[in-house]
Amino acid sequence: MTHAPPRSQGFDPTNPDPGTGPWSHRAAAATERSTTRSNLMETAHRDYGLKKTLPITPEEADLRVRDELQKEGFGILTEIDVKATLKKKLDVDFRPYKILGACNPALAHQALNAEMDIGLLLPCNVIVYEGGEPGTSVVGILDPKVQLGVSGRDDIGHLAEEVRSRMERVLEAL
Repeated sequence: MTHAPPRSQGFDPTNPDPGTGPWSHRAAAATERSTTRSNLMETAHRDYGLKKTLPITPEEADLRVRDELQKEGFGILTEIDVKATLKKKLDVDFRPYKILGACNPALAHQALNAEMDIGLLLPCNVIVYEGGEPGTSVVGILDPKVQLGVSGRDDIGHLAEEVRSRMERVLEAL
């Protein structure tokens, strides 16, 4: 059941411009909410990770990022080959794309000692995928400050800073 303003309020169902009339403020508010939500999503997409584009193949980038992560004390606990998974499950072709779950045991141990449920936010996600230009790859890392920040725990902020510093060094070394 739809609710429309009575005709006495000037409602005209044939009006080609729904942004005018007695309920136009609702349309304007909905548009503003949609625009604000869209802007927040664009901002979130830009601000939740660190990334670097490299002039090498995804296979080379994968090997290099693993090597640099190891130098910073991270091991790979999980690996998702998105291209292979999408081909197997949906029979669709996709660019080379891997999601690596990187963990530094000493830092993870500190975080878990602070809060057992912090494991919901571990490990650190690292992505490696074929770039938009031929012969390029992108390496992206979920910003640890954003990742651990959702906990609302200021007392683990130093851990997020430490992980971020290490991840920045990984990207710089690539």
